[in-house]
Amino acid sequence: MEPGVYFDISNEDYHAGPGISKSQLDDIAISPAIYQWRKHAPVDAEKTAALDLGTALHCLLLEPDEFSKRFEIAPEVNRRTTAGKEKEKEFIERCEAKGITPIAHEDSRKLHLMRDSAMAHPIARWMLEAQGRAEASIYWNDRDIGVLSRCRPDKMITEFNWCVDVKSTADIIKFQKDFYSYRYHVQDAFYSDGYESHFNEPPTFAFLAVSTSIDCGRYPVQVFIMDQQAKDAGRAEYKRNLSTFAECLSRNEWPGIATLSLPFWAKELRNE
Repeated sequence: MEPGVYFDISNEDYHAGPGISKSQLDDIAISPAIYQWRKHAPVDAEKTAALDLGTALHCLLLEPDEFSKRFEIAPEVNRRTTAGKEKEKEFIERCEAKGITPIAHEDSRKLHLMRDSAMAHPIARWMLEAQGRAEASIYWNDRDIGVLSRCRPDKMITEFNWCVDVKSTADIIKFQKDFYSYRYHVQDAFYSDGYESHFNEPPTFAFLAVSTSIDCGRYPVQVFIMDQQAKDAGRAEYKRNLSTFAECLSRNEWPGIATLSLPFWAKELRNE
């Protein structure tokens, strides 16, 4: 894969293709063995078939013209009746045959309220309506380590050098505290460096967070950017992960034995 920006790579081909992504760096951060495990472990398709509200919201916000091609809204049925259960079963079977994801009638209402809530936020609305490209794939060779890297920004607004990433969250307030645990600062730095490698300009990387939980009758929405300290920490972390990955590749060794230690309270009991 040559470095560059590609607009015609499917999501499936992107995830199965060459180069290391941010989510794979997350696995490397746990252990190189986890990176290999996730690549080769079988997936239970029946357990992953259920609707992911975040995926549906992502499509509704960023690729609304594709929504009806990927999802179908279930009819309102009475599940307490035999006729209602049969109608729902027929709907699900039809969706499976068409290869699209079914959406429960009540989830559809919630999704559209979340979409309308995002559009009520002036900056979010600008990001969603601005001319740009969704789901483009960027490939580059890391300038320090030389490893082929890849990212897939939710949306690039190249006229203004913005990258937008949509996140659904159960709690906006908690999102502001948990971003570090989810390594969103790593995503910011990694994606920003990938963008700059091609466009020669560092982007404004913005997170559009939409709550899946109601607060005072509304689904909260906020737009976030990282401060420089968070960006620098994210860059240092992904560089460490890339170095580990490059070393594992060169040796073809993928260590991953974790150590279990007593919790602090158990240690204190032993010292009494």
